[in-house]
Amino acid sequence: MIRRNPSDWMWAEALDLVARAGRMQRQFFTLAREGAAWEPPADVFEGEGELAVVVALPGVAEKDVEIAAEPGAIVVRAQRPQPLAGACRGVRQLEIPYGYFERRVALPPGRFEILSRDLTHGCLILRFARIG
Repeated sequence: MIRRNPSDWMWAEALDLVARAGRMQRQFFTLAREGAAWEPPADVFEGEGELAVVVALPGVAEKDVEIAAEPGAIVVRAQRPQPLAGACRGVRQLEIPYGYFERRVALPPGRFEILSRDLTHGCLILRFARIG
């Protein structure tokens, strides 16, 4: 029978939690250029002559979203306001990133033309057609 020391197990669990917290922090609070405080997650889907980019933007109004094209990338910028700013005396837990963000999404090689832009259910969906 193998006996395990409970403190070894607890130490391993604690290290795993610290590592996961670090990954989450890097994912959501990665510094972008020009003062951006965080980057929203994004997915890119490619089909027959078409490309779709989905960026998670819950809490962001469509009118506040700026989209810019760069060589080989699309850039999404906006600001997610803190909905209870000024209404609370203290914060007990803060996991949702707020403030200015910028997300640069690399596009595959080629030329693309935007077909549509929709913000639905908290996700910005950009559809592109491959041209040329």
